[in-house]
Amino acid sequence: ILTLLLVVAGIIALLLIIALFMKREHYVNREIIINAPCQKVFDFLKLLKNQDQFNKWATADKENRKEEFKGTDGTVGLIYAWSGDKSAGAGEKEIKNIVEGKRIETEIRFVRPMRISANVIFETESLSENQTRVNLINTGTLKYPLNIMIPMAENKFPKDMDASLVTLKGILEK
Repeated sequence: ILTLLLVVAGIIALLLIIALFMKREHYVNREIIINAPCQKVFDFLKLLKNQDQFNKWATADKENRKEEFKGTDGTVGLIYAWSGDKSAGAGEKEIKNIVEGKRIETEIRFVRPMRISANVIFETESLSENQTRVNLINTGTLKYPLNIMIPMAENKFPKDMDASLVTLKGILEK
């Protein structure tokens, strides 16, 4: 038993030492081209209630999830709070800044399963009258020792963000 405890303690110590030298910021940017006018895409994205229709993470535990909106959706200061099971966790998302027709900046603050926050940004760019580029950016800082999870997050986030953007494209191109 002592050997097992020493091995476990050694592994934990090694992970903590590795975390000391790892970056603390994460940044993931995904994009998609949507065949719809830029203003239509932007107007849809700035309403956080619409994000439930395409955001892969917002669809977790839809049956038991409790949601609350504080403020006016689509405006700076709106706070969308949720609480659900283990897959959904609990937290809130706040619209921090809107550059009309171009950029929506939100801060997402998780309470459960752990206290962390990140910035989620949508940028829209008109490519033609009926074609829009959408960038979805997830960025933030994880404090030591949670920064050990950054490589895992940067590996998982793109898949989930791509799935969300494909669903968004399907909705807006109907």
